Amino acid sequence: MSDQDFVIVDEEKDSEIPQEKENRTEDSRKEVVKDAEKEREDDDGYEKICFICHRPESVTGKMIDLPNHITVCPDCMQRSFDAMSSSPLDLGKMMNMPGVQFLNLSDLEGMQPEAKKIKKKKEKPKEFPELDIKNIPAPHKIKARLDEYVVGQERAKKTMAVAVYNHYKRVATNTMDDIEIEKSNMLMIGPTGSGKTYLVKTLARLLDVPLAITDATSLTEAGYIGDDIESVVSKLLAAADNDVERAEQGIIFIDEIDKIAKKKTSSQRDVSGESVQQGMLKLLEGSEVEVPVGANSKNAMVPLTTVNTKNILFICGGAFPDIEEIIKERLQKKTSMGFNSELKDTYEHDENLLSKVTVEDLRKFGMIPEFLGRLPIIFTLKGLDKEMLVKILREPKNAILKQYQKLLALDEVKLDFDDSALEAIAEKAMEKDTGARALRAIIEEFMLDIMYEIPKDDNIGEVTITRAYIEGTGGPVIRLRGQEVPALNG
Repeated sequence: MSDQDFVIVDEEKDSEIPQEKENRTEDSRKEVVKDAEKEREDDDGYEKICFICHRPESVTGKMIDLPNHITVCPDCMQRSFDAMSSSPLDLGKMMNMPGVQFLNLSDLEGMQPEAKKIKKKKEKPKEFPELDIKNIPAPHKIKARLDEYVVGQERAKKTMAVAVYNHYKRVATNTMDDIEIEKSNMLMIGPTGSGKTYLVKTLARLLDVPLAITDATSLTEAGYIGDDIESVVSKLLAAADNDVERAEQGIIFIDEIDKIAKKKTSSQRDVSGESVQQGMLKLLEGSEVEVPVGANSKNAMVPLTTVNTKNILFICGGAFPDIEEIIKERLQKKTSMGFNSELKDTYEHDENLLSKVTVEDLRKFGMIPEFLGRLPIIFTLKGLDKEMLVKILREPKNAILKQYQKLLALDEVKLDFDDSALEAIAEKAMEKDTGARALRAIIEEFMLDIMYEIPKDDNIGEVTITRAYIEGTGGPVIRLRGQEVPALNG
């Protein structure tokens, strides 16, 4: 009889378990919904800031809420627990000691200045196209797109198109069999203002990959004042919205690479020259590096993540001033007598002298052989002559003249430039010797008065910039709607 009773009890108990479980699940679901609704009500549109390290929630991850509206990030909370657990003091005993009073959280509110509020960014769905060999544009298509934005530099554009196409074929197929394809890292050599940075920006926009542009002048050996070498990778990670996989398929452009050449006459430790080249070897070749998330330098308050650089394309650029003298010296080593003799001034006025650069010339300049070996594709950009500067003003898709014409078109005014005026602007830019950068500054100077005066008069319909205006001997030709009037004073 007792056995039967036990069976009945057990059956009743079992029959109640699913119902109880269902009730508990429903209660917990309601609690979660209630908490989410409360969180939405309390959301004021600003990010929560960690009370200790002052980093926002978008960088640290979900905050821990403490009483009196104090929020602490998980990193700082963990470090606090670690410090307490490793402390030789027994906090449990101290709680009961007479005269010992622990800090009240309400007292913390006035102890630190209030952190600056950061507005929450509206979340946009990230749609990163998957890299597929069929989607990679062919070299002739890459060059055609570069032609739309960059004038001249045909050899450089063709070299870049082929190198980038081969690199992303390697990344997309992940070829790691018996025949391993090496990276197509590039070194661009060209005078200032010849379009090095602009080429890379256009390339990254065309391929829709993250791009980080950094300056080698700020890089120093680890432990010294300046940016660590890994900071170039952390900039790429930031450009990829902290998406490691996307960052590992990006492009890093290191400008002013000639500034980390070996210092020839320096008795001090070369912390910004050869040592930086040595430190960059592992990055260029491909290795796993730990980089800070949301900061440029490593410190105790910043979380780290690992990025593999084997599929990151590195493009280095530099003006390499005075390298022409090294090239000239090498070319003039031939005998000055006999049938094969050459005059000493043969290469004195050679406009294409830079294109004759070799790895040996770069090594003499101060770049170490191991560094140059990891940049297999070396090409040069020509200095800009007057004809190229005129084309830069007029032809590219976003040419400077087209920008000003669009600005005045918004005021229903037509803007024209005489051919002679463009030549005058190019001549002035040649005098400054800063390449295409000088064009914008010159046009800004001459367009200032026009942009100021035009909105005053609704009757003005057309403005023509003349050579006389550029040279300061006359003014622009102003036409009212349907008639011509005397030129304004410049």
